[in-house]
Amino acid sequence: MSGHSKWNSIKHKKGAADAKRGKLFTRIIKELTVAARAGGADPDLNPRLRTVVADAKAANMPADNIKRAIRRGTDAETGVNYDEIVYEGYGPGGVAIFLEVLTDNRNRAVGEIRHALTKHGGNLGSANSVAWMFDKRGYLLVDAEAVGEEALMTAAIDAGADDFQRENDGWEILTSPEAFDAVTEAVRALGVEPSVAHVAMLPKNQVSLEGKQAQQMLKLLSVLDDLDDIRHVWSNADFSEQEIEASLA
Repeated sequence: MSGHSKWNSIKHKKGAADAKRGKLFTRIIKELTVAARAGGADPDLNPRLRTVVADAKAANMPADNIKRAIRRGTDAETGVNYDEIVYEGYGPGGVAIFLEVLTDNRNRAVGEIRHALTKHGGNLGSANSVAWMFDKRGYLLVDAEAVGEEALMTAAIDAGADDFQRENDGWEILTSPEAFDAVTEAVRALGVEPSVAHVAMLPKNQVSLEGKQAQQMLKLLSVLDDLDDIRHVWSNADFSEQEIEASLA
């Protein structure tokens, strides 16, 4: 789990820059459109949309932008159609990379992904080449200062969480994909907004990288995460805190 937490911490530190470049809003708009198309425009009846709306509000996205993206998803307003695609590959040291993509141009998406992988010591793999190395799990990260341990643990477990543990400055909660929405709502009912809440591809085993390979992989993760068509980047790579700090310097 530590590798997943560390990459999330990197993304949080990059968040302000991403927002300034507009990439965060672009990504959320895609998510809103696809979620509305899949489950309807009412967040109360569409858990996936409810989660993305919460992400949009946390990012201070204007309400009009949120409404417009949802309307596009239900064809109430003209817009772009997005495809949900999965790509798999390898990074430096042979680590596994699993990519979730939202795109209106498959050729552009795969071209950019292949270029990024090749440039930074990786390569694109075939379907199911690395998927077996991951488990699909609901994942929440809650700031430890935001809520008491006992109240959070009780709410999460009662709602169906499988695991609850401390990770650095936060509480990690794991669920089955089916229980994710119920556990997320139980956490929010405490008046707490998780800093991370998504259905994740978590590695069954992690591969530790050091030195040049670690820095190369951290750069690759950052480049992939910055691509407009990327929804999520998952990997089984693990790094020391020193390697992470060096990559942010």
